[in-house]
Amino acid sequence: MNKPGDVCEIRSVDKKKVRSVMKSMLAEDEAASLSETFSVLADPTRIRIIHALSCAELCVCDIAGILGMSMSAISHQLRILRNMRLVKFRKEAKMVYYSLDDDHITTLFNEGLKHIRE
Repeated sequence: MNKPGDVCEIRSVDKKKVRSVMKSMLAEDEAASLSETFSVLADPTRIRIIHALSCAELCVCDIAGILGMSMSAISHQLRILRNMRLVKFRKEAKMVYYSLDDDHITTLFNEGLKHIRE
């Protein structure tokens, strides 16, 4: 329910602004993909994994130790993050190391953190 003062009292559409914004609107598939990315980031465990990986490349054992969780639980969360292309891995002999997929993930995390700290 709207509170008094939080909606226009008269109906007046600025057609120039509306046209301008409509030209730059996301396509449905882009909006869905972005929404899915933010949905994946809505989980506190996955956010903590992103934070850990923003500090260093880590193996599943390292992340499990840092978060105090089982390796199985961490592997499950990493699979979700990997499927969304938020993290990547590399194999070295018998070890698998995870890192953030690219600098955009770091920026997204840091900007979100900055926002909640303000």
